[in-house]
This record gives sequence, structure tokens and C-alpha cells, in this order.
Amino acid sequence: MDLKILSLATDKTTDKLQEFLQTLKTDDLTDLLQSQAVKGRAVGAFLRAIFKGSPCSEEDGALRRSKVYSCCIQLIESGELQQEVASEIIGLLMLEVHHLPGPLLVELASEFVSAIREDRLVNGKSLELLPVILTALATKKEVLTCGKGDLNGEEYKRQLIDSLCSVRWAQRYVIQLTSMFKDVRLTTEEMDLVVAKVLAMFPKLNLQEIPPLVYQLLVLSSKGSRRRVLHGIIAFFRELDKQHSEEQSGDELSELVAAPADELYHVEGTIILHIVFAIKLDCELGRELLKHVKAGQQGDSSKSLCPFSIALLLSLTRMQRFEEQVFDLLKTSVVKSFKDLQLLQGSKFLQTLVPQRTCVSSMILEVVKNSVHSWDHVTQGLIELGFILMDSYGPKKTLDGKAVETGSSLSKMTNQHACKLGANILLETFKIHEMIRQEILEQVLNRVVTRTSSPINHFLDLLSDIVTYAPLILQSCSKVTETFDCLSFLPLQTVQGLLKAVQPLLKVSMSVRDSLILVLRKAMFASQLDARKSAVAGFLLLLKNFRVLGSLSSSQCSQSIGVTQVQVDVHSRYNAVANETFCLEIIDSLRRCLGQQADVRLLLYEGFYDVLRRNSQLASSIMQTLFSQLKLFYEPEPDLLPPLKLGACVLTQGSQIFLQEPLDHLLSCVHHCLAWYKNRVIPLQQGDEGEEEEGLCRELDDMLESITVRMVKSELEDFELDKSADFSQSTSVGIKNHICACLIMGVCEVLIEYNFSISNFSKSKFEEILSLFTCYKKFSDILNEKAGKGKTKMTSRTNDSLLSMKFVSDLLTALFRDSIQSHEESLSVLRSSNEFMHYAVNVALQKVQQLIRRGHVSGPDGQNPDRIFHNLCDITRVLLWRYTSIPTSVEESGRKEKGKSISLLCLEGLQKTFSAVQQFYQPRIQQFLRALDVTGTEEEGEEAGVTVTQRATFQIRQFQRSLLNLLSSEEEDFNSKEALLLIAILSTLSRLLEPSSAQFMQMLSWTSKICKEYSLEDASFCKSLMSLFFSLHVLHKSPVTLLRDLSQDIHGQLGDIDQLLVLSQAEKVLEEVDWLIAKIKGSVNQETLSAEVTPEAASSQAVPSSPLMEKAIIMQLGTLVTFFHELVQTALPSGSCVDTLLKDLSKIYSTLTAFVKYCLQVCQSSRGIPNTVEKLVKLSGSHLTPLCYSFISYVQNKRNNNPKCTEKEKAATGTIMAKVLRETKPIPNLVFAIEQYEKFLIHLSKKSKVNLMQHMKLSTSRDFKIKGNILDMVLREDEEDESEEGSAPAHTEQNREPAKKKRKICLS
Repeated sequence: MDLKILSLATDKTTDKLQEFLQTLKTDDLTDLLQSQAVKGRAVGAFLRAIFKGSPCSEEDGALRRSKVYSCCIQLIESGELQQEVASEIIGLLMLEVHHLPGPLLVELASEFVSAIREDRLVNGKSLELLPVILTALATKKEVLTCGKGDLNGEEYKRQLIDSLCSVRWAQRYVIQLTSMFKDVRLTTEEMDLVVAKVLAMFPKLNLQEIPPLVYQLLVLSSKGSRRRVLHGIIAFFRELDKQHSEEQSGDELSELVAAPADELYHVEGTIILHIVFAIKLDCELGRELLKHVKAGQQGDSSKSLCPFSIALLLSLTRMQRFEEQVFDLLKTSVVKSFKDLQLLQGSKFLQTLVPQRTCVSSMILEVVKNSVHSWDHVTQGLIELGFILMDSYGPKKTLDGKAVETGSSLSKMTNQHACKLGANILLETFKIHEMIRQEILEQVLNRVVTRTSSPINHFLDLLSDIVTYAPLILQSCSKVTETFDCLSFLPLQTVQGLLKAVQPLLKVSMSVRDSLILVLRKAMFASQLDARKSAVAGFLLLLKNFRVLGSLSSSQCSQSIGVTQVQVDVHSRYNAVANETFCLEIIDSLRRCLGQQADVRLLLYEGFYDVLRRNSQLASSIMQTLFSQLKLFYEPEPDLLPPLKLGACVLTQGSQIFLQEPLDHLLSCVHHCLAWYKNRVIPLQQGDEGEEEEGLCRELDDMLESITVRMVKSELEDFELDKSADFSQSTSVGIKNHICACLIMGVCEVLIEYNFSISNFSKSKFEEILSLFTCYKKFSDILNEKAGKGKTKMTSRTNDSLLSMKFVSDLLTALFRDSIQSHEESLSVLRSSNEFMHYAVNVALQKVQQLIRRGHVSGPDGQNPDRIFHNLCDITRVLLWRYTSIPTSVEESGRKEKGKSISLLCLEGLQKTFSAVQQFYQPRIQQFLRALDVTGTEEEGEEAGVTVTQRATFQIRQFQRSLLNLLSSEEEDFNSKEALLLIAILSTLSRLLEPSSAQFMQMLSWTSKICKEYSLEDASFCKSLMSLFFSLHVLHKSPVTLLRDLSQDIHGQLGDIDQLLVLSQAEKVLEEVDWLIAKIKGSVNQETLSAEVTPEAASSQAVPSSPLMEKAIIMQLGTLVTFFHELVQTALPSGSCVDTLLKDLSKIYSTLTAFVKYCLQVCQSSRGIPNTVEKLVKLSGSHLTPLCYSFISYVQNKRNNNPKCTEKEKAATGTIMAKVLRETKPIPNLVFAIEQYEKFLIHLSKKSKVNLMQHMKLSTSRDFKIKGNILDMVLREDEEDESEEGSAPAHTEQNREPAKKKRKICLS
């Protein structure tokens, strides 16, 4: 039978074939076809023969074709056919589809839909036929009758696709079904249906099935719906990551989710590659991705930005077309995220309305962590982003070698956080990816070397972290040794920071260390002073960190060795012996520096003490070096006055005078090294060596003792310096005398510290100390007196005290807290001098100021944060005790001296120490406050349970009592400086209170009570008190009602408080409201976009989700309108206050306009605008706008009525014109803001069908109608003026011309 059909098919005509096929039963034909197909015997030719003999024009032929199609589809799905046979059958079926009539196509397509619905497909191979059937169906123009009515082919195709997307898809055929649609011509609506269906299938699939499905979806997106596809993919993985992180946060599940995590991140990486590849082929897809993320930024950025989308964006940076746009977008997102976080943290009002979101920075760091899962396409983008953030937001300017941030505190903090994030990205990427470590290190070092004019501390900190993490890995890096070659050309601070950063590497790599030593030795003989200073700094750092065998351990010398993370045995016998030779060679090189400039010697003297502490075996060489140097300037004759050769310390070159030897620093170095040497080294020495060392110490002690005795005996004339001597900076003699006087003062300070350290509370020693102070005071008074007489203040070489911070701490403790009976008599000598105690507190204050300004202090251990902290604790404890024990009022009642009292100085010191601890030791606040506990009654168990808030409250109460006592005193006894300092301290301590605690509320209510109950005329005190009150109030709730009440006070009693302070607080409230409006506008935009992308998900969100925010905004704006209503009725004095008020009025109208624009956005919903909006508009129209115009007239009249300028003022025409322009600019800005507000109110009235403009009254000052009678009168006056001016001199005309112009301007 089959052979006959094949033979008949070869005839030229088909008549016989048709006749024969009509004689066969359909079942017989399908059985024969099935048999042929299973055996694989020429099934293609057999099918062609059947189709040839079954023309679609005849009913029997069409029916036969239908049966054959059904049979073939069943065969293909059965899985019994060979792959080649099945492919051949499908190919033939596809070729014949377009010949089928419409009803038959409908039937076939419906069979497919039923098979998919009932899950009757076995292998899904036949689905390749469905797109051809749908395409053929769409071309049929005739009307097709179906159950739902008569439809044409295109409409029926739409119905079939709708049915197909509404049925349940078997999981195993999702990819094939998605792939099938790429071959079908789809309308926009059909495309949306298909994409929505595929995206809905994502959660039902296994993770491994999603990448191929995403690939097919991206291919499909070339037809349209790109944003919907991207939105769906990103939203799916955002939720998946969120679920995973929530599961991982539970300890009991951490092991269960560990395996899927690895799989999830690999899948995400694959999908990112698919999307990037698709974007390369279709750039429109990339543009849609950027639009999607940008749109999400306006509202809740966490809906568009997540670790997955950030990784996708970073991968996109490999394409040059999108690189700049992506980095700009990520920079903006990071900065916006930090600003929002800062704003939320500083406002309780915003915290109650806006939930805390995940910060973008944590998302980016999550991407870094996830990139370990073969995300190589992300790492390059991460590196570039890290450096962009560090370059863009690092410190910009330098002042005295220190980085200075410009701008507001909010932007400053944001920049710091963004820069820190960049450093964290690079460090974490460096740790995870070995392949890119070299590149990161090279880029960091390049910036260190090339950016000599801008601060690079942030790069040095990053370099230090990198080297600390992987010193062994970096020892083969050539870039480090290349950088060393540039040391001679770098600033000293950069050299010190760089060498400190690479210190761990020097410990593990001999080759790197040798390279550095070669460079430093060359620099030692360089012609540039900075190069030689860099060499000294480098050698000193090496001496500190390469310990010699037998040196005291770091625990013995109570000093940490620096970087303890490097677990390398550099202190073995071999290394220690090599180190000793190495270190002695360095000391020999450094001795040559003692013949160089004073700056080089100074570095050496400041560094020797740290070297001695770290490397005690070098003590003998160092002490001998110092002894030899001191002998050069010491007068050995015991009766010769003065005891030091001051003339040898000054160098004269022609007409120029230089300091050659910083003798005071040399003496300070000798004293500190000697004290440590005697306490630490000598007790451990034995035999002859010990005797030699003791002999050297005795000689140095004798020298210092002799210098002390002879300095006490010396008079001003012995130094050839007295009050009549020349100290001016314009003559060489004056410069020399000034240098010598500064040296003598420094020497006196060093000797005071030396004698106190060896005194053992001896009365005679304390008398010598007082005599030394008297000598110091004489020279200090002379220099201050001479500086006061000169036109400009005399500059000294240095104003820093040479007293060490530890000594200052000990001295203050002895002066104010030592109550031991045996010490009483000797200490009474020092306590009898009020000037000496004043001086001691002043030096303590200077040390704290140094710490705040530089981050370290001068003197030994000045770079050691731990020791500085302990000294700060001791100093603060003493100052606190002294101030609370002897109040300023008690001390000042019997004072005759001018200047600040000791109690007031103590209070100033407390204010600075509290600020310094918060700035530099935030993590150790608890320890600091515990150290201030004077009573020390707490047990160890109790200490652990006491919070920072409780400890801070205890200190706050002490200062509150002091302020109350001050306020309760008579008005003439009120000390404004003390009150300001107390407020500053309370403000600083209040930051330590938890805003939700009862103690915080007590502080707020106490401050409120003080503001209400005490009335003072001191403006600066009132301003600082109100600033404290506002800063506390804003952390409790919005201060807007408080502002309204204050504005009424200002209106009732002008000058009661500082108006500028109140306006600045109003600006902050306006800023918060602006931010909130932008937030809800962004949310509305997001909802609109979501509705476009996923209408089925957004259909339930007909009502906006932010009525609470709307209500809060209206309340804030309404109260602010009332606030400004009071202020614009106040007769404020001309000046900055009026200008600020005009600018703030413009701001509130701009904010009102922004809110009206938001109302326009949401007005289209069925609910319209809320009644409260109408009330707000009414309030602004009746209470503010008319008064604003009146206030403008008041300001203009006040300026026009100013008295006439003098001849001298008229000469400065340019200055006057600039001032006029500056003063008048806020007025047109305000008028424009009001008119913009009214313009959008008109739009809102039209949309909402509510007449909002009925509450707005147009002001006559904006009515430009020309009044004829007034115009005639003015013109007549002008003619009279011209006739009078005809006989006047020319210069009179020039003088009167501006007056004429002014009158004409006033016409309108």
C-alpha cells in the first residue's frame, strides 16, 4: 500500500493518487504512517505523497491533512521516533501549514492549548510547529466561527495566546514555550501577556533552569517589553537574595543554606553574563536598564538597586558606551543614600514616617563578597568604582599639612562615608581576588606618588590595610621598590605615612628592605632639605621596628610594636644579630645628620626616644651620641653663667640669621632618654658594662643639675637679653635675640620637667622649679610685650610647649589632687604661685588643642593613641575635680589678676577634652567616662552594667548644677564665657545620650525649663542655649511648633532671641519637608512605572500608600506658614536678618509649589485632593501672601529712606552698586516664587475641580496699570527740574541724575 502511494505520487497528475487515498480509511492511513515512521523508511517521501494527494481545496483532503497532522504530532510526542525522522516530519509539517484552511489551523492550535493545559506533551518536540500555526492563522483574513463569536485570524491568534498564557505550564516545557514565542509576530499587548506569564513561572522553576529561560526571555525582549523583562528579572533575584539573607541570619539554618548560596550566586553570575551579552546586541536594552534604575532612585531606591542589579550595572561598565553613565549613576546613588541616612538619623520626625532602608553601601559590599563566585566580569567595575569614590570624595584641601573638609557638616560626613566605602570596596576586593591585587596596589601607589599637592591620607590608610593583610604576597611586587625611588621628591608627611604603611613588608622581605636602605642613603646626601628629612624619618622608622637580640619586649617597655598582625619570626638569633649590625650602621649614618640644618636635627631628637623604647639594645649608642652633642653646647666651668652656649646655636649667613641647633629639643631628648634608660635598662645591666652605663648616666645627671643651678642664678643680663634689647623681626639682631629667648624658654620647661621627675617631692627642688618658671615667665612677658608693641604680631619659631603630656598630667594631679601629708610642705611651694598653676593648666589646654588640630601631640608618646588617651583621662579627671571643687565665682571674688581664672581655664579644658574624646576615641567613650568617676566606688560587676547614657547623665548633672548656680547669681556677676562653655559641654555630652532613654527626656525638659524661666540680655548665651534646645528637640520630635511659638515671642518682643537662629532651624524643617515631598513624589512615579510594567500587581494600589506622609507634610507646612506669618509682621532691623527672611520665604513658597505639583500627580485618582490641602492653601493665601507683599514694601521703603551718602561713600560707587544688587536680589526671587505657587494652584484647581484660587488675593504691588494723573504730575515735576538744572554746574547734574532715575523707577 505504501509503495503504491509512493508510485502514484510520481505521476504528473494527482487524480489517481487522490482517488486511491479516498478509498483508504483514515485509520488505515494513519496506521501505515505510524508504521513507516517507526521503522524510519522514507517517511518524508510518504508524507509528501499524502499531502500531494490531499489538496486543501477539497473537504476530504483537508480532513485527511488534519488527521495526518494529529497523527504526526502524537508520533513526535511519543518519543518512539528517531531524532532525524522526527525532525524531518516537523520540517514537512511546517512547510504545509500555510496551505491549511483557517478552521483547520484553529483546530490544530486549540489541540496544542489543550495538550499544554492537560500536560499531555511528552517531550515537547512538537511545540516547534505551534509558532508556524499561529503565524499562519494571523494571515487569515476570513471570519472564523468559534464558541465566543466570529473572529478573524489575527483576533483568533490573540485569543489563543491569551488562553495559552492563562493555562498552567508544566515546569519542564517553560523554556520551550518561551523559545516558541520568539518565532511569533506579537503585538505589544500580546508581548506583555507572554512576558508576564514567563516571569510568573520563575519562582516555580529550579535555579539551574532559570539561566536558559532568561536567555530565551532576553531574545524575546528584542520584540519589545524590555523594561518589563529587566524589572521582572531584577525583582525576582532581589527577593531571592532577601530570602537567602534572612535564612542565613538564623544560626540554625546557616548550614542548610550554605550549599544553595553557592549555587544561587553562580546562577546570578551566569544571568548577568546573558544580560550583558544581550545588551551588546541590543543597546536599547542597556538604555532601558539605566532608565529603570534612575526611575527607582526617585522613590525607594532599594526597589531598583539590590546586589544583583548593582553587579549587573558594574558588568555593564565593560562597555564603553555605558561606562560613564553607570559610574555617575552609582556615585549619585551612594551619595544620596548616605545623605538620606544622615538626614534620618538627625530627625525623629522623619524616623517616624520613613522606615530604615538597606544602605546602598552595604549592597555594594555584598556584591564584593558575592564576586568570589566566579564573577570576574564584575571585579574590574568594582575596582574602578572604589577609586572613583576615593578620588571624588576624599579630602580636598590642606591647611598646615592637614586635610581640611569644606562645605556643610552634612556634605562633609557624606563625603567621608563615600570615601571610606571606596576604600572598603578596594580592600575587600583585594582580599578576595588574587588576580587583581597587583593592579590595585599599583593604582594606590601611583596616587601616593603623583598627588603631592593634595591630601592622600585615605590612600595611605588603604595601603597600610593592604600590606597588613598580605605582606608575604607583596614581597615580590616590583612596584613597591619603584615607589621607593621617588621618596626624595615626596613631602615629608607622605614619606612617613608611606614607610609606616609598608612596615610589615619590610619585616618579611630582605630585598625590599635593602632597596629602601639604598634609597635612604642616597637621600641622606641630597641637596634638597626635604630629601634629607625624609631619609632621617625613614631610618628612624627602621630603627624602631627592627629589634636587636636582648631588647626589652614590648610588654616590658609598655609600648606596642606597631603592626602585630605579621606573624613572622624576625626576632630569631640570626635575624637579631643581623639587625644589630644593621641598626648600628644606621645610627652611624644618623650621627652625620647632627651637623645639618635645625629641621633635620629636630626630627632626630624627636625620634630617638621612640627608638630607645623599642630597641633598648641601642640605648648605649644613642645615649653616647646625645651626650657628645650636648657637650658641644655645655659650659663645663661650674661658675660660668649662663651654662649653655646659646651663641653657637644660631647661625649667621650674610644678613640672614638661622637656628642651627634646637638646644631645647636636644635637652628634652636627653632628659626623656635618660629617665627611661635609668628606669628600664640600668637595673638589668651587670658587671663592667653596667658600671660604664651608670657612669654615663651620672655624667648626664651632673650636667643637667649644673645647668639647673646656673639657670636659676642667671639674670637677663647674663644672657645679654633684657627689656631694652631688640626683638624685632626686621633686624638680624632682633631675630637672633628672639631665637635665643625662645631657646631659653624651652630649656626652662625641660629643666622644670627634669627636676620634677627626680625631686621625690623635695622642697628645695620645687623651689628650683619655681625659680626656673620665673626665668621662663620673664622671657615670655618680654616677648609678649614686644609683640604687642609691633604693628604685626611677632612670629616665634614655635609656640608648642616642650612639657610632655604625661608630665602635665602628673603635675596637675600633684597641684590639685595630691593630699598626702608628706608632700604637703613641698607642694605648697608650687601652689603658692598662682601664675605657675595658671601656666600648668594652660599647657594642658594647649596639648588638647594640638590633639584636636593635628591628631597627635608634641613630645614623647605624642604619636601613641593609647597613651594619649590615658593622659587625657587623667587630665580631664583633675580639671573636673578642680572646677567642681572651686567654682569660678568663688575664685574670682578674691582675684586681682587680669585674664581668665584657673577654674575658667579648667572648664575650657574640659570642653576641649570632651570634644577630643568624641572625635578620636568614640569606641572608648565608656572607658573614658568610667575613668572620670572620682569616687571610684563602683565594683567591677556594677561597672559592666552601667551604660554610656547613665555615665554621661552623671557628668551632665554636675554641669547642670554649675549652670543653675551661675544663672541664679546676680546679673552683674553673670560670667558669659563660663555660661557659653557650660552650654558647649552640655551639648557635647548630650550627644552620648540615647534619644529613646528617660535620661534624654530629662535633659530635654531641663533645657526647656531653663529657656522658659531665665531671661537674660546676653545674646550669645541665648543663642547657644537655644541651639542646644533645638538639637535635643529635633531628636524627640519636629521642632516646628516650637518655632511657631518662638515667632510669636519675636513678634511681641523684638530682640528677645536671635532671629537668625530661629530662621536657620526653620530652614532645616523646610529641608526635611522638601526631602519628604521628593520621597513621596518618587514613590508615586515608581507606582506609576510599576503599574505600566506589572499592571496586575499594581491594580490593588489605586489609593496612594502615603497618606500619613501627606498629613505630616501639610501639618509641617501649615505650622511654618503660621511661623512666617508672625515674622513678616515684625519690624526687623535691616541687614542679614531681613535678607535671610526673604530667602526663607522664597524657600517655603518653593516647597509649597513642590507639594502642589505632587498633588497634581495624585489628583487623577478617584479620591481627588484631601480637604487638608485646601485648608493649607487657604492659610497661605490669607496669612502669608498679602503680608509678604507688605513686607516687601516695608523693606524697599526702609532702604529708600536711608540717609544720603557722604562724598567719601559716593567715591566708592562700585562697592555701593554691588551691595544694592545683593540686597535687592531676594525680593524678585520671592515674588517669582509666589507667582509660581499661584500658577500651579491654577493647574490644580482645573484638575481637581476645586477653586483653590478663591483664597489667593492678587497684590496691588504687582498691578502695572499706568495711572494718568500721577504720570502727568511726575512729568511736570521733571520739566521743572530740568529748567532748574540748566544753570547748575555740570557736576551737579551728574550728582542729581541718579535721583531722577530713582523717581522714575518708583512710578510703577
